[in-house]
Amino acid sequence: MTDEARLKRMKMRSWRRGIKEMDLILGPWADEALAAQDAATLDLYDALLSENDHDLYQWVTARIGQNSAQPVGPAAYGGLLDVIAAHAASRIMPKAV
Repeated sequence: MTDEARLKRMKMRSWRRGIKEMDLILGPWADEALAAQDAATLDLYDALLSENDHDLYQWVTARIGQNSAQPVGPAAYGGLLDVIAAHAASRIMPKAV
């Protein structure tokens, strides 16, 4: 599979999740940041796309909320989930004036 085809497939999988909340979290991140990722991060993201949406949602939102009791997910995804959560938070949280 070519790099272009892989990115296209991963973007499609980011936007076509099982729950709309994950479409709105992963889709915009994939559109804006996926092409700039290195091969190792793309491999990790590809694995992340195979995870259950309800688990992913909890893992990402646990990083956005403060003192959340939600599970933060497998350590292997930690850095990537932090980046995705920060991107999602920047889109939904009001900016300080």
